[in-house]
Amino acid sequence: MKSLITTALIVIVAASQADAQVPLKDFATLMQALNQGKEVRAVLHYAEFRLLVDGKETAAPDAIGGMSFGTFEYFAAGSIGNSKAFVTTSETVLISHPSRGYVYNYVKLKVYEDNAVDLVARYLNPTTFEVVMDEIFYGQISTEGKNRGAYFFTDDSEEE
Repeated sequence: MKSLITTALIVIVAASQADAQVPLKDFATLMQALNQGKEVRAVLHYAEFRLLVDGKETAAPDAIGGMSFGTFEYFAAGSIGNSKAFVTTSETVLISHPSRGYVYNYVKLKVYEDNAVDLVARYLNPTTFEVVMDEIFYGQISTEGKNRGAYFFTDDSEEE
């Protein structure tokens, strides 16, 4: 009976570790995960970013967003006139906003080789595509003990 319980515990622990999320602490580990075809997820703590609205710095809201790197593009330094290498991803989702009604919520995330992170958030009118809200957040990849706004994760499962 004891060995059955021990075996069950080992299986449970192994299964829970298979789904564990591994933090990606810098641009190099982010790109390594993407190059290996791993699923990468961003969790964005807006209050830890600098926020510009209409070109003016303002307090960022205490809000959290998340997105996956389903589709992304990487550009080496100098490849398109850019001084730094970066990877970028974006997503657009139709949402119902409490005061604006239905809008497209467009989010573009750009992560640079120096660990800087830019986040563009826009609301677009779903009929005219007019920009009705435009915000740019500036942060960094967060590391252990240093909350800088952008947290990236991948699963640690290894395919054999």
